[in-house]
Amino acid sequence: MANQKALRLRKEIRILIAVFIILLVLSGITAFPLEWELSILVDQTKSAPGGIRDWLLKIQEALVETNRNYPFMAYGTDWLAFAHIVIAVVFIGPYMDPVRNKWVILFGMISCAMVLPLALICGPIRHIPFFWQLIDCSFGIIGFFPLYYCYRKIEVLEKIQVGSKQ
Repeated sequence: MANQKALRLRKEIRILIAVFIILLVLSGITAFPLEWELSILVDQTKSAPGGIRDWLLKIQEALVETNRNYPFMAYGTDWLAFAHIVIAVVFIGPYMDPVRNKWVILFGMISCAMVLPLALICGPIRHIPFFWQLIDCSFGIIGFFPLYYCYRKIEVLEKIQVGSKQ
């Protein structure tokens, strides 16, 4: 009975971690074709409220000009993409052995929580509109909850494993 519960928990944990890894990799990969992605977003938001539309057009203008005149600046977002992919690789540890590597899940939750002060402190310094800071904060919030759920499941799995050893 305990063995079946442990297998079920391990499967649920692996699904959560796999989804998290996939989303981290995808969010990293999206940092490469920014100009193309932004042109699609601008096209799709023609009827967006003025503040949002104006902000997207300003970003597009800056990105196009920067890429044209200073293409080496995109190297920074290349490294951002790389960092997302590397962080995703770290989550392979808890995918393979959740109990031994639950610290990685805790690291992920702390990282998600750290998104909020970064966005809310650096956003105003960099003249990022508040609504955009909230969008950035949402990534930390959205990432935190599945990791927290996963962490709780790992704690239950850990108790089952400890109980079965006694």
